[in-house]
Amino acid sequence: MELNLSSMATKIPCSGLIPIRSLLNPSKSLSHLPRVSFSVSSPHSLKLMTSTKLIAMASASSRDFEMSNLTALSPLDGRYWGKVKDLASSMSEFGLIYFRVLVEIKWLIKLSNIPQVTEVPSFSKEAHKYLQGIIDGFSMDDALQVKKIERVTNHDVKAVEYFLKQKCESHPEIAKVLEFFHFACTSEDINNLSHALMLQEALSSVILPTMDELIKSISLMAKSFAYVPMLSRTHGQPASPTTLGKEMAIFAVRLSVERRYLSETKIKGKFAGAVGNYNAHISAYSNIDWPHVAEEFVTSLGLTFNPYVTQIEPHDYMARLFNTISQFNNVLIDFDRDIWSYISLGYFKQITKAGEIGSSTMPHKVNPIDFENSEGNLGKANAELAFLSMKLPISRMQRDLTDSTVLRNMGGALGHSLLAYKSAIQGIGKLQVNEARLKDDLDHTWEVLAEPIQTVMRRYGVPEPYEKLKELTRGRAVNEESIRKFIKSLELPEEAKDQLLKLTPHTYVGAAAALALAVDDAVHLGH
Repeated sequence: MELNLSSMATKIPCSGLIPIRSLLNPSKSLSHLPRVSFSVSSPHSLKLMTSTKLIAMASASSRDFEMSNLTALSPLDGRYWGKVKDLASSMSEFGLIYFRVLVEIKWLIKLSNIPQVTEVPSFSKEAHKYLQGIIDGFSMDDALQVKKIERVTNHDVKAVEYFLKQKCESHPEIAKVLEFFHFACTSEDINNLSHALMLQEALSSVILPTMDELIKSISLMAKSFAYVPMLSRTHGQPASPTTLGKEMAIFAVRLSVERRYLSETKIKGKFAGAVGNYNAHISAYSNIDWPHVAEEFVTSLGLTFNPYVTQIEPHDYMARLFNTISQFNNVLIDFDRDIWSYISLGYFKQITKAGEIGSSTMPHKVNPIDFENSEGNLGKANAELAFLSMKLPISRMQRDLTDSTVLRNMGGALGHSLLAYKSAIQGIGKLQVNEARLKDDLDHTWEVLAEPIQTVMRRYGVPEPYEKLKELTRGRAVNEESIRKFIKSLELPEEAKDQLLKLTPHTYVGAAAALALAVDDAVHLGH
């Protein structure tokens, strides 16, 4: 990226305490983001809609809801429910059952469109409407009925098959082909596609939009504070100055890179039967190209087809996906800790609400709790994501069942990540920049100009420039007077001296402002 310092945008005025919350667009708050619906990217994709009744049931009795919060084993389902509930419709048991129903119905429809499967004639428009109605109208009562059947079958996927047979036995056209529900399928054919669609919806509807909101908030900080000079600290010691905006731009770009990798991860599915060879399919209809049919079916759901599988899709894409989320989280931990440190140094102050308590015993304190909450939940999320990414690709021979119970924990890992993102966004909205404190630090660190002085000395052949500046600055009090006196004593061209004499810790920021203002060119969201 080429930066033209002479053509930088007009400076954004920064003086006193600048509330970051005032820079955010309230019309784009997280509460207005799409929640439980999305269109997958394939041109032949389905429009997938999850029932909202799962969320609505929580409001049936506020007292019962509060009681359930108090007795929840996981804080995601209790204390933090309000911040993570958008994931519930896709990543819960309800979501899993819903997508199993969807896959089973879509497979029956696919069979009806294969000419060689004469036993399942093409469905009428009315039959299509009836089947689609089961998907679109899937409710909490339906899910409970599936669970009731499961108590008898002791098999969750078989319970879905029986549920669908019950729903369709009264329809004269579909009732004739009830045994083609789950035709030639192993349970994992249904499950792997359901888990893939759960992840697809959770990412598209909740995780990626929240990541985008976070990145936009940090990018806005970068541009707004592009010209606010700040003392750098390397190894905790004063270093060459930068600008607050440029340091924020770094995080926006780093996070956007991981977000892009995440969106580019192909979510895969298989539909190849008990051990991945279409054994049962071919035994029933040997004249059908079943691998091609399976590929058509999987891609029609907006997923990427994996032709080489055992009983299970091997979950390598999941490991890649979870590792990418984990790296996004690592970058955000770095951000949280830096902001925490800047608050500790007084570079930021925090807006408080009337009635809020900062410390139970020290009234003067306003603790950086949002960034601490974010950091803590990111650590919890990453522990779970690391386990998922290490465990899921490993399965004995053609499959064991260890992945089944582990996959039920995907919602927890995403939930703690989501909670962390929202906490960071909330914390950013409370920040105020304290330019007076930033200025004071720079006023007392004139020694940082040793770097440009010795660099110019090198250019003009002054002997031992580093050593001379080391003798001047190390272990000694350095101020504006001593630095200027030293510059004037140097055997340098007058033009070079004049340039050095114009430098201050506030102006020695290099291309920092330009880098901050160009952040939008480096951050690409939604691609």
